[in-house]
Amino acid sequence: MANIKSQIKRVKTNAARTERNRAAKSELRTWIRKVRTAVDAGDAEAAKAALVTASAKLDKAVTKGVLHANQAANKKSRLAKRVNAL
Repeated sequence: MANIKSQIKRVKTNAARTERNRAAKSELRTWIRKVRTAVDAGDAEAAKAALVTASAKLDKAVTKGVLHANQAANKKSRLAKRVNAL
């Protein structure tokens, strides 16, 4: 553990941010999985609804700094392509 006061604070804030980012990424993976399972099941309505939510979650992750904007755009594009193929 660090001895310097600012570094002790930095360790605590990094741990809190890591936990928050981990939760956000987990939620993203859940919504992406919901889109994929709906597409695999052939359920177009459920896939479209899940895609809307997943896209919003991806955009939110970008604004919070969890994901890079290009990575989110790529994920949204791939998901939309799969949903539109139904």
